[in-house]
Amino acid sequence: MGTVGPSGGGVLRLPGLHGYAVEFSPYWPGRVACAASQYYGIAGCGTLAVLEQNEAGVVLLKSFDWNDGLFDVTWSENNEHVLITSSGDGSLQIWDATKTKGPLQVYKEHTQEAYSVDWSQTRGEQLVVSGSWDQTAKLWDPAVGKSLCTFKGHEGVIYSTIWSPHIPGCFASASGDQTLRVWDVKAPGVKLVIPAHQAEILSCDWCKYDENLLVTGAVDCSLKGWDLRNIRQPVFILLGHTYAIRRVKFSPFHATLLASCSYDFTVRFWDFSRPNPLLETVEHHTEFTCGLDLSLHNRGQV
Repeated sequence: MGTVGPSGGGVLRLPGLHGYAVEFSPYWPGRVACAASQYYGIAGCGTLAVLEQNEAGVVLLKSFDWNDGLFDVTWSENNEHVLITSSGDGSLQIWDATKTKGPLQVYKEHTQEAYSVDWSQTRGEQLVVSGSWDQTAKLWDPAVGKSLCTFKGHEGVIYSTIWSPHIPGCFASASGDQTLRVWDVKAPGVKLVIPAHQAEILSCDWCKYDENLLVTGAVDCSLKGWDLRNIRQPVFILLGHTYAIRRVKFSPFHATLLASCSYDFTVRFWDFSRPNPLLETVEHHTEFTCGLDLSLHNRGQV
């Protein structure tokens, strides 16, 4: 398992662990959280690693162990030291990186693997959404010990739940039922159902510059862009990966730029506004590439 940044670059190996998710800190430039599991998450324990890139390379600042695999991680938006992970035992864990041990709290409601967790980025609300293989998404206030709401409707496992960076209380979910769904926490049912692929959808993300634009990545090796005002057909289709796309992220700096990683071991960079959208293919990894994030602080750091 390693982390790579094109500007400067760096590798850190954590023997015996497979990285599932990485997320840059919104507070500290160069600081990254990584959710990892033993034995590809099938058995064994999980580790939350907090890493930092400095002149010496990538260094491990802190690590916390959990008794099941960790599949996703998100930083708090109101405390620079707090993180939440989601686990194979269906629970969410809240950690404080200044503490020697943890977690601070554990929320156990999902009945199967909690595969996704995301902290809302819109101001004025401190909400967390989780997605699970039990086919539900749950809404949490980290200060409250139980979920505020459960969202049902997916007919397959949920792989990804992502808050809109524009619309308060709005999130998207991607599922093995081949749909992308958009939800509003103030309304009980699903807001929008998009039959986005004819394959399991493993990842989705919102454009940082257009509140109506989302991207999905699926087992069919394609990335598709969706305009929520007209969902009959995708606004773009990006082809090039040779195995399932595990994660996709829009650039925080460019409206038409995005990155994807795949079980084909590659990370690819795209500009969907170009006739030839594939900008670069990075082949640094020698295993499934599962986690991907783009720095909010350092343009070009991945």
